[in-house]
Amino acid sequence: MGRSLRTCSAGGQVFAGSRHKMWPRRRCVAAKRKLVQERSIQVKVRKLQRLVPGGSGLPADHLFTRTADYILFLKMKLGVLQALSKMYQL
Repeated sequence: MGRSLRTCSAGGQVFAGSRHKMWPRRRCVAAKRKLVQERSIQVKVRKLQRLVPGGSGLPADHLFTRTADYILFLKMKLGVLQALSKMYQL
């Protein structure tokens, strides 16, 4: 019962439904942490979209499939270049 209550807002979003509703501190911290994690994931997805050719504008599930294909393509390309290098002894 002796919990301290306060309004919870993070990043301009109010997590209690309205500014007048109060939340226990632990819930507020958890809500803010979740918001930070979501933003972090969004930043990482945007970076991946820039790295993978044709990745811009793709939804996350398609982006991950395209990324896996691109990794396999790069591994294959590396194998070919290493074989050519050995053949020409470079």
